[in-house]
Amino acid sequence: MTAQSVYFTGPRQVEVRETAVADPGPEELKVSATVSAISSGTELLLYRGEMNPEIAADEALESLSGSFSYPFPYGYAVVGTVTAVGVDVDPAWRGETVLAFHPHASEFVIGRDEVSVVPDDVSPEAAAFLPNVETAVNLILDGEPRIGERAVVFGQGIVGLLTTTLLAETPLSSLVTVDCYEKRRRLSEAFGADRSLDPDDVDPAAVIGGRTQPTERPESPSGRSGGETRPRRADLTYELSGDPAALDAAVDATGYGGRIVVGSWYGTKTADLSLDGRFHRSRIRLISSQVSTIAPARRGRWTVARRLATAWRRLEDVETDRLTTHRTPIADAPEAYAMLDDRPNETVQVLLTY
Repeated sequence: MTAQSVYFTGPRQVEVRETAVADPGPEELKVSATVSAISSGTELLLYRGEMNPEIAADEALESLSGSFSYPFPYGYAVVGTVTAVGVDVDPAWRGETVLAFHPHASEFVIGRDEVSVVPDDVSPEAAAFLPNVETAVNLILDGEPRIGERAVVFGQGIVGLLTTTLLAETPLSSLVTVDCYEKRRRLSEAFGADRSLDPDDVDPAAVIGGRTQPTERPESPSGRSGGETRPRRADLTYELSGDPAALDAAVDATGYGGRIVVGSWYGTKTADLSLDGRFHRSRIRLISSQVSTIAPARRGRWTVARRLATAWRRLEDVETDRLTTHRTPIADAPEAYAMLDDRPNETVQVLLTY
């Protein structure tokens, strides 16, 4: 039996290949795909040839072992139906709808422990968002938003929008987002942002820091603080745009003692940062966040299973239909990637259908 599989074969080159599908091993499942979600962040880096070919694809997932040396398959959000099971798997698995962290393919074999059963009340299209919702949950855990804080999110692609959605549920005093595409700014405000800014029209740091607050000086004997003021920059900033230049803007928008969570993966691109006196004197912290691991400080209480369960619960509250802009048959996958690359202003989530 053969399947249609998406392969990255060179910079801006994608092929849909016929690949052999084996029978499932003793503890494996055979899955017939219904839909899969394209990651417009990581997958566009691969499509453009902007990823180090020596880096491991994902050491945490058996289905994504290997490196980014062409040609290779990729993807991590396929939803489908179990059609056959190995001899050591309960036959009740047949007919289950499952989510697999597996490259885009119309049919494939995967270990039983590498899939999640999709709840009955979640559609296959909605379930395809689960990996990115889990990424957003991880970003919230790493950023630790606190009551009364001012937050700003650079980048309102799918991960940025999902992070905004989760942040909107926390007791922040303000939530501002930044994106250069109008479609995404409108969605951002619909999903909970107080305001969404176009960085081509305004300086985000100037808008976010437009008001002032007293400096953190010791109180005088009368109990009053000093009258000196400083801009009210953000307490918590996320850089999720995928644009290295946005990291410098994020530093500029963050205030004294603030935190910047960097969720973007820049691939081979480098960030040119102006780490001037204000950066150091403001004691700004840069925090890396990547969903393949749990932050060391949380590993005593959080596991991947707990985070995944949290993501499933949060997914139920996300209006995924509003985030899906295109549905493309897998045979037309090359056109889907070209559209994401050439016309990002028109796209948010692109799904491959089978």
